Amino acid sequence: MKAVLCKTFGPPEMLVVEEVPEPSPRPGEAIVAVRAIGLNFFDTLIIENKYQFRPQPPFSPGSEFAGTVAALGDGVSGLAVGDRVMGYIPYGSCAERLAVAASQLTKIPDALDFRTAAALTVTYGTSLHALKDRAALAPGETVAILGAAGGVGQAAIELAKVMGARVIAAASSEDKLDACREIGADETINYATAEFKERLKELTGGRGADVVYDPVGGEIAEQALRATAWGGRYLVIGFASGVIPRIPLNLVLLKGCQMVGVFWGAFTERDRQGHQANMRMLIDWCVDGRINPRIFATYPLEDTPRALMDFVDRRVLGKIVIETGGAGG
Repeated sequence: MKAVLCKTFGPPEMLVVEEVPEPSPRPGEAIVAVRAIGLNFFDTLIIENKYQFRPQPPFSPGSEFAGTVAALGDGVSGLAVGDRVMGYIPYGSCAERLAVAASQLTKIPDALDFRTAAALTVTYGTSLHALKDRAALAPGETVAILGAAGGVGQAAIELAKVMGARVIAAASSEDKLDACREIGADETINYATAEFKERLKELTGGRGADVVYDPVGGEIAEQALRATAWGGRYLVIGFASGVIPRIPLNLVLLKGCQMVGVFWGAFTERDRQGHQANMRMLIDWCVDGRINPRIFATYPLEDTPRALMDFVDRRVLGKIVIETGGAGG
């Protein structure tokens, strides 16, 4: 089978595609014939040894996938060969077949195609966990979303709207903000041209945002915290800017607000029932048309390095999906 391999840490162009042995299932595992893989910004960090997961080469990037069950190990129940599934692993998905813990797989209906399923797990899973489980977002609250045109940002816009919130989307260019408005953002802020804190305060009548969703970090973070409402929740999703901010903790005290960490990958391991419940909720909302993952581009497996360069060059508006060329929807 073919797999994309990181043999030496470095930029995407150092990845290679090679033939590797097919995996065999251990007890509790399933073999998945992969049809589609969703890529994320953090894949560019993993291959450069700059992420919290630090696998040793050789390894494959890619964490979310969809396909069919090809084989089952001993002790697996609730799955059968031929079942359509989606799932998540920290890395290793950019291959034609995967061995994965059966408990990490979620069945998908025929109405959900593999490409969409592969685009659903990480970004929507992260955003639902953040807004529902960590922020306890309530209808009528205001959510400010930083980096709103990226994969997790777009998912957060859609989910916050489904949950009845008012959404203020922030991004660094007008074309990105146009995409946010198309998804459903009520208001937008261009933080390349506007003073973010003042504009967010203005849009909330001086009150500030009930929830701040921040996958960016960097210099905008302190401004966003200063524009968080009394009793608000500041969700720390990640640091796409490459800079982990140093936050004056007196602001948290003065605002009576919370800074809440969102580590979705650990959540999927520590609360598998909660994770599966969230995945089923997302599948239902997707099939019902309440959410609609936006595919920015699709590439064949061999072009995974070029696909990851889209993230490096900051071109991505939505999700990038790799397709293996296997049969299926």
